Amino acid sequence: MKTPPIVTQPEWEAAHQQLLVKEKELTRARDALAAERRRMPWLAVEKDYAFDGPEGKASMLGLFEGRRQLIVYRAFFEPGVYGWPDHACPGCSLVADQVAHVAHLNARDTTLAFVSRAPQPDIERVKARMGWSIPWYTMTDGFDADFGVDEWHGTNAFIRDGGRVFRTYFVNNRGDEVMGGTWSYLDITALGRQEEWEDSPDGYPQTPPYGWWRWHDEYGDAEPSKS
Repeated sequence: MKTPPIVTQPEWEAAHQQLLVKEKELTRARDALAAERRRMPWLAVEKDYAFDGPEGKASMLGLFEGRRQLIVYRAFFEPGVYGWPDHACPGCSLVADQVAHVAHLNARDTTLAFVSRAPQPDIERVKARMGWSIPWYTMTDGFDADFGVDEWHGTNAFIRDGGRVFRTYFVNNRGDEVMGGTWSYLDITALGRQEEWEDSPDGYPQTPPYGWWRWHDEYGDAEPSKS
């Protein structure tokens, strides 16, 4: 292993400051890209997809749990996939392991859900074994094929306007690597983080940064969106 040079403290600080310039450029570029996502056109979801959930049948609207936005990750847990029936695939399991507490997304009127082909009893068994609390549904129709996740994992973002549902964004392959954190999820949604510093279209919901943050057990039972 060929290691980097060993330097003095001032030399290390200088090298760090030099790299920090590029890191700040990347942060600004990432914010600008998220701003472009918030201006992406919306695609109407015309089909009424059906899912099985822990409380029975659920529609596409049901996955929103009354909130304005929905993020859906397609996890491969089903017969024929490596790990079945004891585990979901290793990559999808890694994603599930790094998901932040969903209360923070919920506080931004956003629901996160996983979907797979496995029956609910198997999903509940593996969730309990692995300590996962993410809402996780069973696909029963062509949702995966229609949204580009029938052969590979992927994360779709949706928004609802009353009873109408729209697809707003999609990432897969290495785009899924950064998923799991609250900010990464919000940055692919149509409304973003909903904070005042963001470059968003006029009229988008925004509040001061820091002001809405809570411990995950202190958000309370906030009323879901009525829109």
